[in-house]
Amino acid sequence: MDDVKIGEILEPGTERENAAREEKVRARFWRTLRKAAGHVPFLDELVAAYFCALDPATPTRVRGILLASLAYFVLPLDFIPDFVLGIGFGDDAAVLMAAISAIRTNITPAHRAAARKALEDFSGSEKA
Repeated sequence: MDDVKIGEILEPGTERENAAREEKVRARFWRTLRKAAGHVPFLDELVAAYFCALDPATPTRVRGILLASLAYFVLPLDFIPDFVLGIGFGDDAAVLMAAISAIRTNITPAHRAAARKALEDFSGSEKA
């Protein structure tokens, strides 16, 4: 996946586009994370980015970038469909890492704490 395509995916979008993306992300994030858990080595940063994207105090442009990358992550059909075993989440990981790298300074200690707690709960529910 080249930088031009990643750049196109990470366009912050309009307020309406971001609202639609947020709805998709909220509805599908945890289900997709469950499927991708073994393929994404930076789950803690991904979940912190999720909380950052949903935080109304996060700057609009940052929220837009994160919502675009998270929407790409939760949608099953993209450049490499997620159901392709072993590599399906590779393009998603590239997009997510680009987004997280671009906005890393906006992920707060509160977002990281919420991510740790959510991942503890998530891991606990996986064992049950």
